[in-house]
Amino acid sequence: MRRQTEINYEMKLLSSLEKVFQDETPVYRPECLVLSALWDETVSFQAAYTGDCFMRERLEVRVVSELEKWVRVRTVEQVPVGRATNVIVDDNYLKTTPGMYPDLLRDLPEDHKVIVCSHQWRSLWVDVEVTEEIPAGDYEIEIQLLKEGEIVCSAKMKLHVVGVTLPKQEIMHTEWMHADCLADYYHVEVFSEEHWQILENFFAEYVKRGGNMMLVPLFTSPLDTAVGLERTTTQLVDVEVKDGQYIFGFDRLKRWIDLCRKYGIEYFEMSHLFSQWGAKYAPKVVATVDGKEEKIFGWHTPAVGEYTNFLHSFLPSLIEKLKEWGIAEHTYFHISDEPREEHLESYRAAKESLGDLLSGFHTFDALSSYEFYRHGLIDKPIPGNNEIEEFLEHGLTDMWTYYCTGQFYEVSNRFMSMPSLRNRIYGVQLYKYDIIGILHWGYNFYNTQFSIEHINPYEVTDAGNAFPAGDPFIVYPGADGHPEESIRMMVHYEALTDLRACKLLESLTSKEHVMELIEGDLAEPLTFRRFPKSDMYLLTLRNRINREIERLTAKA
Repeated sequence: MRRQTEINYEMKLLSSLEKVFQDETPVYRPECLVLSALWDETVSFQAAYTGDCFMRERLEVRVVSELEKWVRVRTVEQVPVGRATNVIVDDNYLKTTPGMYPDLLRDLPEDHKVIVCSHQWRSLWVDVEVTEEIPAGDYEIEIQLLKEGEIVCSAKMKLHVVGVTLPKQEIMHTEWMHADCLADYYHVEVFSEEHWQILENFFAEYVKRGGNMMLVPLFTSPLDTAVGLERTTTQLVDVEVKDGQYIFGFDRLKRWIDLCRKYGIEYFEMSHLFSQWGAKYAPKVVATVDGKEEKIFGWHTPAVGEYTNFLHSFLPSLIEKLKEWGIAEHTYFHISDEPREEHLESYRAAKESLGDLLSGFHTFDALSSYEFYRHGLIDKPIPGNNEIEEFLEHGLTDMWTYYCTGQFYEVSNRFMSMPSLRNRIYGVQLYKYDIIGILHWGYNFYNTQFSIEHINPYEVTDAGNAFPAGDPFIVYPGADGHPEESIRMMVHYEALTDLRACKLLESLTSKEHVMELIEGDLAEPLTFRRFPKSDMYLLTLRNRINREIERLTAKA
């Protein structure tokens, strides 16, 4: 039996852009630890820690600061990664192999104790919610680890608060909320009171981190579903077939809209009217027919035919309600997700079957081919950030963009295997190109690819080895029905606050002035494919922007 000698503990401060792997000693980078913030944003940093204990220990975490009431400390938990990347990779990945990766952020237990594993590095994620209650000035935040009431290691972070409020987020931002995945994971009946409460919990967190547009499942979303298979029915619209006529009920849809508005959702996207990858079929629609519930549309139904008659009955009724509820001007419609060029004719047929039913509304879809826009089939194309150059070269303005599993080479994304800078640089890119909307397909997709099986996202992070880990979801389903956030969620939120800060400085100076700060010291212009790979670049840039805002508003 080994005799325990004195244990050595160590703590290092790190920026929010570091990822701490258990078997790698993190590098202390003082150049990345200048932290400043404006009012109405949450800023984050990390405190990594280790010890040479024989087994493991539980130490108490303590925050010492006059900002303590605004500070939240979470542990960064390692999660299993089976598929880390796609087949092709560039030189800007942290790792490309399976293993345990830092991602999940979990609140401290009631006793505020964390586990120290022998000779392994872990980290604490520290958020400071900077509100107007905090006077402008300099503050110190000390993070301590205590054993039996005695401090065994600690570190002090300094924060400079600028007494100016970040402007409201302008960019439209949607992450697809999969209502069926929540019902499936928590084993609750779809749209039961338990389900509604869980949805409300997820909606609140969604808005808190910059989501301001919500996918509305009019009918079960025809997304990532194998042909011939079905996802759990999540249909907000009641349908009855009576004497050959369609009758609609909108009570559940109204409840969904009201819940969105309660938490500040401003924009609404109606779920896709046709199947994914080509718009060849109708989505699953369940109706009451002669007193019995049955599936009246689905994979067995062509996109054009009786389903056309259904839409010509349904859409005018829906639009009437959207106008009655005062959201018509903020509503967008999807036709079919991710059509490719070989689907041009089937997409055209589906779109033309609608006639002028959607006149006055924006239609928008994630797609890669400019041909859909050139043929006038969509007025708001959403190209991937690896394909957006063609659209920009044609002079398109008011552009949207998205990324998912297919955007893995050279461009921004948020896979667990990527450095966090590759996630956060997105905000500066969006600013440069005046992007008006961003989309991601997986806020909480807890299925395998094609929705063949349900998964536990704490155990499977890659949709059953289908996509690089992290692509299918950005929050985890907490045990209490509330979402647990990820490093990727927080860093993506930071990208959005960077964008808001750029917009604020532009309002005080000019676009040219802000772009000089962004590109002035770069050897080549910033693009979606070319951007600095240094954490210091982005952290220093944000501090420069904050200082400029402080200087200019002090003169006012």
